[in-house]
Amino acid sequence: MSAHRGKRWFLLALCGVFALLFAGLGVWQVERLRWKTDLIARVDARLAAEPVPLARGETFVGTDAEYLKVRVTGRFDHGKETLVDALTERGKGYWVLTPLRTAERTLLVNRGFVPSDRAKPATRAVGQIAGEVTVTGLIRLTEPGGRFLRANRPGADLWYSRDVAAIARARGFGRVEPFFLDADASPNPGGLPIGGLTVVRFRNSHLVYALTWFALSALSLFGLVLTWKSKHKRG
Repeated sequence: MSAHRGKRWFLLALCGVFALLFAGLGVWQVERLRWKTDLIARVDARLAAEPVPLARGETFVGTDAEYLKVRVTGRFDHGKETLVDALTERGKGYWVLTPLRTAERTLLVNRGFVPSDRAKPATRAVGQIAGEVTVTGLIRLTEPGGRFLRANRPGADLWYSRDVAAIARARGFGRVEPFFLDADASPNPGGLPIGGLTVVRFRNSHLVYALTWFALSALSLFGLVLTWKSKHKRG
């Protein structure tokens, strides 16, 4: 076999491999599109539903419960409040995460946003609600570790993500539920913290990715056909 013919066979094989590879990636993105579309539909249904009581002994783990709207009654332990760095539509400030203690459990509640100049509890003392309260909000999954390039530093009390387990250890909560609750927009006394700022946004570019992979597969097939025709023309 001549070197020229060997190169043509190599190109044929390469085009065929790329066509199959790109087609497989396209099919995978179609499957991801179906999954993402179903997830968005389920979350939209949860957001539109009425809040359900957080039943005795019921806990939630995994994405099947995220953004479920629930209602729970207990007492805030304001002495163990944690401030988590936040950048919101209202500017830079902090999320106020406070343990809520019920008869059956302790769970962490993101009560909402406070601007940087109102970080100290004394500047918003009227909002530190005493006694029994009922909180309505969305179940959110823990955010372990911190943000990109901004790791949580429990020893310095610097928090860049809502890491439930790490906050519980640092504040000595004891056993805590493995999720946190994003409080709704029900106003707090004095107007702070500001709840109801949950951003629900799912990036869904799978259709674009699928079309791109299928287009590359088609180009690879086109290259295969051209190479095959060239091979026969030259004998």
